[in-house]
Amino acid sequence: MSTNSEPLSIDHVTLAVIDLAEMQGFYRDVVGLTVIGASSTEVVLGVDGRALIVLQHRPNARRWRPHEAGLYHTAVLLPSRRALGAFLKHAEAVGQAFSGAADHGVSEAVYFSDPEGNGVEVYADRPASEWLVKGTEIALYNDPLDFDAIKASAIEPWAGAPSGTTIGHVHLQVGDIDAAEAFWTTGLGMALTNAGPDVRFLSTGGYHHHVAVNTWHSAGAARADQPRSGLAELVLSADGPTFADLSARHPGGAIIDPWGLAIRLEPRLTARRAA
Repeated sequence: MSTNSEPLSIDHVTLAVIDLAEMQGFYRDVVGLTVIGASSTEVVLGVDGRALIVLQHRPNARRWRPHEAGLYHTAVLLPSRRALGAFLKHAEAVGQAFSGAADHGVSEAVYFSDPEGNGVEVYADRPASEWLVKGTEIALYNDPLDFDAIKASAIEPWAGAPSGTTIGHVHLQVGDIDAAEAFWTTGLGMALTNAGPDVRFLSTGGYHHHVAVNTWHSAGAARADQPRSGLAELVLSADGPTFADLSARHPGGAIIDPWGLAIRLEPRLTARRAA
């Protein structure tokens, strides 16, 4: 499973939000993140004092539309199946409906949306020794999720996202699947781990994926016009050698993908501290 110690991984995401109070309540009360910093214009939520979701208040932003390039979902990785079981019971108790659920072979996951339509995945990895790996490809499935077995694994009741929770991956909607793959592989050094005609999964360090890209609803999407709600910035955490290499290739550590997404590189020790 990911420990966010791979050469390059997801540190946190920044969302532009229209209703700051409502979105803060959702990520705190439903997802279980802790508020670790707040002002009238920004709320930082995370675990262990580490920022995972940053909400920036943009009340006049245009609402992101589902056919545009942008965020498909932010994936919150829990440290164990037991924690996922506790979360499922919590979601049931607070009335949070799921839009999807799957056993992916490498992980078990549920899907839903926040109040402004941003996708959220909450998942737990299976041990890497159980993943089906063929050469450079890591098999991913969409089998039914065994809700009862996962809930039965819970030992303690949900008390918020537990220590060790991270952003395991981010899944993006893009306008061109091949251009997106080239951006993440050639531009940022990620390896392709699984591919379909309109979806790619990429990672570093042998993880199943830190980034996924698809054109399921967004084929041909143009570069984003701003300001709009949704994913505003993706912050990547890099180990020392990777940070040095990518900073040399991308001076200043600021990168823009072909659809206007701001991506920022941070050295790992800096990135893991809360603002």
